[in-house]
Amino acid sequence: MGIILDKLALLFLCAINFSFSDSSVISVTCLLILIIASSLSEVFKERRFSSVFPLVYSCGCIFLPELVCGAPLILYDSLRMKKWYTALPLFAAVLKLEHFRHIQFPILLAGLFIAAVFYLRVFRLEEQVSFLRSMRDEVAEKNLELDDRNRQLADAQDNEVRIATLRERNRIAREIHDNVGHMLTRSLLQSGALIVINKDENMKGPLEELRSTLDSAMTSIRQSVHDLHDDSLDLRKVIEDSASAANERFTVKLDYDISSSAPAKIKLCIAGIVKEGVSNAIKHSNGNKLDISVREHPAFYQLLIMDNGSSDTINETGIGLKNMRDRIEGVGGFISFAPSDDGFRVFASIPKNKENI
Repeated sequence: MGIILDKLALLFLCAINFSFSDSSVISVTCLLILIIASSLSEVFKERRFSSVFPLVYSCGCIFLPELVCGAPLILYDSLRMKKWYTALPLFAAVLKLEHFRHIQFPILLAGLFIAAVFYLRVFRLEEQVSFLRSMRDEVAEKNLELDDRNRQLADAQDNEVRIATLRERNRIAREIHDNVGHMLTRSLLQSGALIVINKDENMKGPLEELRSTLDSAMTSIRQSVHDLHDDSLDLRKVIEDSASAANERFTVKLDYDISSSAPAKIKLCIAGIVKEGVSNAIKHSNGNKLDISVREHPAFYQLLIMDNGSSDTINETGIGLKNMRDRIEGVGGFISFAPSDDGFRVFASIPKNKENI
């Protein structure tokens, strides 16, 4: 709005100067040309050819001196577009205004001065706007960084809670195994001994029932301990611990994206294959890079272990590769071993199905 008011003020001043011309037809024509040139400059200000309109008007002043009365508005447009050179022909035309009236020169000079003042004001305003925008962008960037750090902190806190929970589960499982399990085992042995030495037929039935009850309790406790242990398996930590053994020789890169709710048998299978694959790389590879990728897809789990060592043949009769194949087949998956010019690759895929849940 401020720019429109500036241009209207300059246009009004130019119109006054045009009114002192000898011919009213030429004055009106020049005023219309001025309005058209300034309007086109404003409409196409984002285009490269926007500077053509003030330049054409400035050059026209040389051939039609009466156009010089509109110089203030054209100068303002040129300065705003940062194309000040388009107004240079105006000053050349001013030197040829011998037939101008004396009152027109002060109005022209005043108009040029006012145009320069208006531009300086707009220029300072644009600088302030640019500064405020840069500050806004910087604040937005800082907010994004802060949000990212908050997310990282929240993830770290969640990870600490999860690790603490897993440790507590392991402790409970050990306590049950070491205390309750041992007592039940001793009770089973004692009940078995009582059955052997018992001579009273009336006590044989109750003793057998007692032994069956203790055996059921032992089975239930054993299953609970296994469930606690399986749920407490932190696959990522197991993989990181296995990969850390190769840090002295390899630059290890881990890409891990599996949900914590993956079945325990899948976790144990992947952990075993990674441990064996890293061990094989340390023993047989002459490379210096080791990539481990463990990812979960909608229909299957995927494991990739690859190093950049050179290998032309595979000895699949080795115990290590056979163990990996047995593990993957135990959960209904597929595994392949592929040497290439880029190194040695172990690729495994495990489908998601009811048997793996």
